[in-house]
Amino acid sequence: MTLMNTRTTPKGRVLISGASIAGPTLAYWLNRYGYAVTVVEKASAVRSGGYPIDVRGTALEVVKRMGILPRLRDAHIDLRRLTFLDANGSEVASVHPHAVTGGVEGRDLEVRRGDLTDALYTAVRDDVEFLFDDSIETLDQSGGGVDVAFRGGGRRTFDMVFAADGMHSHTRALVFGPEEQFHRYLGYCFAVFPMRNTLGLSHETVMWNTPGRAAALYAVGEDEEVHAFLNFVQPEPPLEAFANPEAQRDLVAAVFANAGWEVPGMLAAMHEAEDVFFDGVSQIRMPRWSSGRVALAGDAAYAPSFLTGQGSSLALVGAYMLAGSLAGQDYSAGLAAYEAGTREFVAVNQGLVSEGGAALFPVTAQALEQRNDRLRKLSAMPPTEPRPAHSALTLPEFTPEARAGAGSAAQD
Repeated sequence: MTLMNTRTTPKGRVLISGASIAGPTLAYWLNRYGYAVTVVEKASAVRSGGYPIDVRGTALEVVKRMGILPRLRDAHIDLRRLTFLDANGSEVASVHPHAVTGGVEGRDLEVRRGDLTDALYTAVRDDVEFLFDDSIETLDQSGGGVDVAFRGGGRRTFDMVFAADGMHSHTRALVFGPEEQFHRYLGYCFAVFPMRNTLGLSHETVMWNTPGRAAALYAVGEDEEVHAFLNFVQPEPPLEAFANPEAQRDLVAAVFANAGWEVPGMLAAMHEAEDVFFDGVSQIRMPRWSSGRVALAGDAAYAPSFLTGQGSSLALVGAYMLAGSLAGQDYSAGLAAYEAGTREFVAVNQGLVSEGGAALFPVTAQALEQRNDRLRKLSAMPPTEPRPAHSALTLPEFTPEARAGAGSAAQD
């Protein structure tokens, strides 16, 4: 279903901060519902490449309705094996990835993040305005709209503003206050970076574990490079390191200083890599996702953490629900409908952490051995049914004239 925008006069002028996943998805649907859309992105272009991400369950219907599912199918990575190693580098178990993630063979998608962002951008770039290399500096809702001052010096007024600029959203901070009040730190930190594929890996992930530490090499194909991943327990968030790349590298190197397997080479590659992504493993949990004419979507509103594997899917579904909820009614009713129709889906997916989402990274020796025992018992074949949380919302069919309704709590 694609509802074409045939209006000559826009229903309203809206600004979206962020051009990753939630932002372009929201722009696509708001444009179809008759809004004049501007997207502002602090980067100079849509980011390409990046680590692999999953699109599962309800989110598959979103990309299908956007017409980009065939392109994403062509970009599917098809990871075939997930091998776990012990402290000495010996194999513990080798399983099909879906046996761990709860995915479904032949249905769910795993693509490079850049393949998804490129597809979303291509679907909407001709219909909306993009302002790259800029960002929101200040917001003022004291008038009848939202007065926005941009970092680049421009000033404009919009009917609504949407923050889709990630877990550490600056736009959210301007309206809702400091991140700390919504940030739920889960006790881990991680670093991701590219390195040479010295082991000749292909369509597979190899993960080494000791209590509280994990190192993985992720090969999306037969490429010369792999994605290196280092994850470790850190009881308190290392606040001093978050804004200091050199401190991040030093912290990771100290934690893994005596590690075996391929970790020494990974640390050397990390120090040489220009593109190292470091962060704490966290969720964003908020009592409400809107204030006046400003609303949040994606990680800015409800980051679930990579432990759930549902960040991209929540961004896609949430953006669809936000845009559709605004179709055919005023912004206050629409934003209320967005929360009513989406919050349960967000809650069950964020809850995947407490249901074992962190089980791949045991903290104690006993927990690690229990995990390894479970892995040894797993069949190498993927499960036949997905995790219920992945499809815990049936997408409504929105039209500009329809009142937005809540999605069903069960998949048809």
